[in-house]
Amino acid sequence: MNARRQAAATFVEAAGWAGPRIEPLSGDASFRRYFRVFAEGRQGILMDAPPDREDVAPFLHVGAALRGFGYSAPEVFAADPAQGFLLLEDLGDDLFNVALKTGVTETPLYDAAIDVLRDLHGHAVPDGVPPFDAARALREVLVFVEWTLPALLGETLSVQATKTFADFWQAALRPLFDEPPVLCLFDYHAENLIWLPKRAGLQRVGLLDFQDAVAGPAAYDVVSLLEDARRDVSAAVVDHVVARYLEGESSDRQIAFRNTYALAGAQRNTRILGVFGRLFLRDDKEGYLALMPRVWRHLETDLRSPLLKDVRDWFDAHVPEEKRRAAPDRQTFVAP
Repeated sequence: MNARRQAAATFVEAAGWAGPRIEPLSGDASFRRYFRVFAEGRQGILMDAPPDREDVAPFLHVGAALRGFGYSAPEVFAADPAQGFLLLEDLGDDLFNVALKTGVTETPLYDAAIDVLRDLHGHAVPDGVPPFDAARALREVLVFVEWTLPALLGETLSVQATKTFADFWQAALRPLFDEPPVLCLFDYHAENLIWLPKRAGLQRVGLLDFQDAVAGPAAYDVVSLLEDARRDVSAAVVDHVVARYLEGESSDRQIAFRNTYALAGAQRNTRILGVFGRLFLRDDKEGYLALMPRVWRHLETDLRSPLLKDVRDWFDAHVPEEKRRAAPDRQTFVAP
């Protein structure tokens, strides 16, 4: 057993879970790792977040707020932030993606998920949650031209083309920040939501992976839910869920939301394309390349908004259509 695993086992035992059996679970795009813990008839989840790479404080802070609002964020049984270990409530394995494969239909799942967002957006943003502001939004889309586009094209983008890209985005995104911010969980999608049908109301949706939460636009998590990089949500469900979210809103508010939905979606999907490229080129995580064509489809849908004409024209001028349709492969997707 390596030193890190031994430290984790010691942490679990110190929390009162004697003689634990610790089994690895799948990881995510970060440096965090997860394990299922069994001890004396109990079951929990161990989060291992190396402190030189990850900070568990935001997870603890946001999780406490979500539980205070009445949602199913995992309880924390024990925490050692200095070592980066958390022992958490085990909400089970029924991620939305899993539930959908076992016969649960989209509509009840997505209705429940959007109802959580409607309720969440009525709460004040907890103190200490960082802002999702114009500067951050611009930094995130620039990851695309720094990492992914050069590997797609086989050449580095010119300084002028990069500046034009940034200028168009900066102008287009201004309306995104006109409204008061809400708490955005940032990665609110089918692989971070757990179906808990035995619970009631809003607690039927288990919440995971919210440590990157920000104070940002209300449309952001709605886009995250419906423009999922890992699965296609049916067009009928997308229309239904957006209408459900906007139920009772004025026509002006509905128009404004649909505009910010397109802006948030375009920004988010451009960021994801950049991050997926970086995950392969820097971290050798090849699986994300296969998801890129779906993200391109989402982005192209968002770019139909008149508010994004200049950005759409830039993409059309610099990214050939064939580069968007097929997943890049290890042989051709190479940094110049």
